[in-house]
Amino acid sequence: MDRELRIALYMRLSKEDGESGKESDSIRTQRILLHRFVEEHFEKYRIIEFRDDGYSGTNLRRPGVMALLELVKESAVDCIIVKDFSRFSRDYIELGSYLEQIFPFMGVRFISVNDGYDSEECGGHVGELEVSFRNLLYDLYSKDLSVKVKSSLAAGKARGLFISANCPFGYEKAPGDRHRLVIEEEEAEIVRRIFRMTTEGMSSAQIAKIFNQEGVKTPIEHKMEKGRTSRKAKGNGFAWGSGTICAILKNRAYVGDMVYGKTYKEQVGGRTCARPRSEWKVFRDHHAPIISREVFEEVQKGRGTGRASDRGGRHPLSGMLVCGCCGRNLYLRRGCNPYFCCPSLYVNPMEGCVRKLNAMFLEQYVLYELLRHLEELPDLERIWEERRRELEGRLEKRREERRTEQSGLRALHLRKRETYEQYSLEKGAVGIDGGRAKELGGSLDAINRSIAQATSRLAETEAAIKALEADLETEPGVEGLAAYFGLSELTRETAKRFIRQIAAREGQKPEISWKDG
Repeated sequence: MDRELRIALYMRLSKEDGESGKESDSIRTQRILLHRFVEEHFEKYRIIEFRDDGYSGTNLRRPGVMALLELVKESAVDCIIVKDFSRFSRDYIELGSYLEQIFPFMGVRFISVNDGYDSEECGGHVGELEVSFRNLLYDLYSKDLSVKVKSSLAAGKARGLFISANCPFGYEKAPGDRHRLVIEEEEAEIVRRIFRMTTEGMSSAQIAKIFNQEGVKTPIEHKMEKGRTSRKAKGNGFAWGSGTICAILKNRAYVGDMVYGKTYKEQVGGRTCARPRSEWKVFRDHHAPIISREVFEEVQKGRGTGRASDRGGRHPLSGMLVCGCCGRNLYLRRGCNPYFCCPSLYVNPMEGCVRKLNAMFLEQYVLYELLRHLEELPDLERIWEERRRELEGRLEKRREERRTEQSGLRALHLRKRETYEQYSLEKGAVGIDGGRAKELGGSLDAINRSIAQATSRLAETEAAIKALEADLETEPGVEGLAAYFGLSELTRETAKRFIRQIAAREGQKPEISWKDG
């Protein structure tokens, strides 16, 4: 072949395999292996690399894979090479769809080095049968590994081991024992000072203001100095806030206790919920204390009597609304008349910082300005056409997913029929106690579960297709866009679609920066 081959190398490391956030040894090992393979088997080529460090292989919702598949859709990739099948996907049904249908249709060659698989040489015979069984093993292994990891973490918690990746401010992990906490004196002295100032009658806002005036480093700055995280400050830099002080004052870790089981995840939906305090698991004297129990209890008695700010619930403009003076995000104080204010107000105030911006007035003002902005757009027809093309693209993508899911479901039913025929033969030949019959019976159970999951996914896809088809029937124009984006009231989706940022100053109208203008 005279043309230069466009070869995509894909590498992945899961969270269970190692630390995310830095390029791991395993990723480097995969890169060396894949580059060596390319050098030995190809002559004219151009390499494009994709990697996902710290992502599970149980689904394809990974940045690296999604970027790779976008190039595949654009016919910008000739060959994909991975270390083994499990690097690309541990879901054997999903992987099978790509190997047997999508990649061949797009004319993409797929090579798994360690599995000895090359789609160009396989020819659709014995190799694909081996691939199916191997992928099934990967899928079962992944699910088994997930259960084992969760069980291991639960067992560690039950024994009182410290298993979190992050230590409370004032502590660090003991050298040679990551399950044990030891005091980090420089940070611990700040914690002791916070408790001491509180017992002297100072509020959390007063403490934060003093720390900011003195230039005391914040917890995040201590982490950054030690190379444990990287973060970009908003506004004038990192600053202490009353919320940070309050979080330290109520943390039982500082008296040597470790608390687990504050939250749990719902089985349906995966939503995180809070457990009642009576169900928390508390390990007293788990590690060396920074604060005595007497001081801690004294502080708790004096807390919670002032007016607290309720930051619960996402406001439609949260994250887009900033103080035009200091640049920090405004936060919402709820009550009978909810309002936004600047977090720097009581700790590091500047002239012009927002003291009180009525939330209801702001929503109505932004909605009014948004409708005016939409009506004044000279290229409203173009925007509608772009929206229509976007909907059509999403609809076609969903229809493609439906075709893939339907094909996968048919393959599962075929596999079920073949397995059942083998099961019936084995059962009739050796009786129900035959080992092969039991094995095939277990395979049937697994296939039935896969069919149920595939049927559920197909139903979800069908529902999404119907919703998109209904959206495409919306009439064009301002009224159509208003209906489509729900402009009868301000929603977070609407705000994110049109608004880049809103800068507010005390006593002045908010300045809205639009994404379209």
